[in-house]
Amino acid sequence: MTKSSLGDEQVARYLRDHPEFFGAHPELLASISVPHRHGGKAISLHERQLEVLREKHRALEMKLAELIRTGQENDAIADKLLRWTRQLLLAPDAERLPAAVIDGMHGAFGVPHVALRLWGLREAYRGLACAAPVEVDAITLANSMKQPYCGPNADFQAASWLPQGGATTRSTALIALRKGAEPTAFGMLVLGSSDPGRFQMNMGTAFLERIADIASAALSRLVE
Repeated sequence: MTKSSLGDEQVARYLRDHPEFFGAHPELLASISVPHRHGGKAISLHERQLEVLREKHRALEMKLAELIRTGQENDAIADKLLRWTRQLLLAPDAERLPAAVIDGMHGAFGVPHVALRLWGLREAYRGLACAAPVEVDAITLANSMKQPYCGPNADFQAASWLPQGGATTRSTALIALRKGAEPTAFGMLVLGSSDPGRFQMNMGTAFLERIADIASAALSRLVE
């Protein structure tokens, strides 16, 4: 086979299939030079290999740091979730549960704007603040939700339950409350923030779903 008949892919395939080649010809590592990827003088193949390895090492370090940061954030949220659940379990009376839910959102999770509405309550709890009248559209929305909504305050009726009627709220999370797997909701928890980036449409909802499960289990004691 002549030199002219060798293509780049054939050379690359040969070197992949014969990793011992440079071991048998160590002098080539020192004699072969390749252009520096960012311009400038040529460097030896050995130096180029070291450069590639350093770049891969830096990329792996950055990925590991990101994984550690995400893990730490998730641990912190899980700890807050545990402390909030404990507060709900320690509530001495069922009528104090709505306030405990709201206080936990403010205190444990640092959510500035919180509103809670429940419907279909037992007679003994119909005087609570969370039992204020709820519009049909809001109930219909809660029944249709399969998972929490996160995103901009798109003039949802439920957003008007927030402080100042939601006038200063730029992003919201809407969380429907249900008894177990029942298709109909008995309430909605609304979280809001003046920060447009606090609740984004592309954010994960796993922890919000856990909040929905825990709040639903606690507040179901108030529902018929």
